[in-house]
Amino acid sequence: MFWDKKIECMEREEIKELQLVKLQNTVKYAFDKIPYYHKKYSEYEVFPEDIQSLEDIEKLPFTTKDDLRQVYPFGMFAVSTDEIIEIHSSSGTTGKPVISGYTKKDIDNWSEILARGLTEWGVSSNDIVQNTNGYGLFTGGLGIHYGAQKIGATVVPISTGQTRRQIELMNDFESTCLIVTPSYGLYMGEVAKEEGFNLKDFGLNVIGFGSEAWTEEMRKRLEETFGVPAYNIYGLTEMMGPGVGVECSKQNGLHIAEDYYYPEIIDSSSGKHLPEGTHGELVLTNIEREGMPVIRFRTKDITALDYNPCDCGRTFCRMERITGRTDDMIKVKGVAVFPSQIEKALLKISEIEPHYQVIVSRPGNLDEIEVKVETAPELFSDDVRELMNIRNKIADHIKNEVGIKVKVTLVEPKTIPRSTAKAVRVIDKRNLH
Repeated sequence: MFWDKKIECMEREEIKELQLVKLQNTVKYAFDKIPYYHKKYSEYEVFPEDIQSLEDIEKLPFTTKDDLRQVYPFGMFAVSTDEIIEIHSSSGTTGKPVISGYTKKDIDNWSEILARGLTEWGVSSNDIVQNTNGYGLFTGGLGIHYGAQKIGATVVPISTGQTRRQIELMNDFESTCLIVTPSYGLYMGEVAKEEGFNLKDFGLNVIGFGSEAWTEEMRKRLEETFGVPAYNIYGLTEMMGPGVGVECSKQNGLHIAEDYYYPEIIDSSSGKHLPEGTHGELVLTNIEREGMPVIRFRTKDITALDYNPCDCGRTFCRMERITGRTDDMIKVKGVAVFPSQIEKALLKISEIEPHYQVIVSRPGNLDEIEVKVETAPELFSDDVRELMNIRNKIADHIKNEVGIKVKVTLVEPKTIPRSTAKAVRVIDKRNLH
């Protein structure tokens, strides 16, 4: 299914021509309207007229989250606040929150992008979309909401939490599309089982998931739990919210809305551009945003881009699922470890539940990683030999995946904290500051 086949199936040269025009307009607009960009570009001695090709974007300096925080709250707005009709923000857990402002045109564009993405999964005006993403300042809830309404689908704006109520309503309303984080989806499966529900008997047709890192093994668990296909969606507050990239039915990468976003992959250390297919840090530029265009934003997300046409017929480039973040990498004993690697190893083992925490500590002079893992209820017993065998199996799987030995602790079912939003996977107890 297509929402706008003409746009989604443009020839690559058409896409590049459109992107160049929009990029040139955006750089001039930002230079003229946003003091931050006017000052920064002037300092770097790069000006709008210097952007004569898409490659010329590399002349422009990057924008980081710290840059956005420095102009908090409204210093990145290209219009006056009376033209901003909606504001969202990041959580601000690691400093000042990042503010994102939207004009009426921006909201219309965001709705269009999400309508396009949801249609990729087969969602139509006949569907009932149960949206467990958080509403309020978080972009996940309202972004999906606008896209589903644009299509004409019925939205159940239940937001996060109320898990038993979520399951009851999903059954009563015969919701056909569930929007959820992977960890919360699995928690819903646990609660449904406790309440005597079989989720596979519900009217669900599709799951859309995002907001946290995931592995193919996690997707498979989700699909097994609900008995329907699960598709990834990617976005970030700084760019607008969810919809930057959305998976199609082929589940082979997320199509980036290239008529709204210009993607690059860079080496996170040097900042140098990397060729197609190479893994590196994703950098994004709004090329059609009125209220708050952000240019060359360093996402810290690690992925790769594929510009080959997809089997679904779409020609927009595809980004691989995020394999980690440059800032969630744990350096232990000189080895770079990503939580997603540990998850991948754990989800290959049937005797355990997909709930875990990684605890990094430095009891002496050496770093240690402890992985706490829940066992399946039927296997948590007094049989010490059986539990030791499972623990050793987990340790071997993790060592094969990450290259170093870790301490594995088995814990009772339901003792790892659950989250209705993003799961807290890593607790770093080292004092590295």
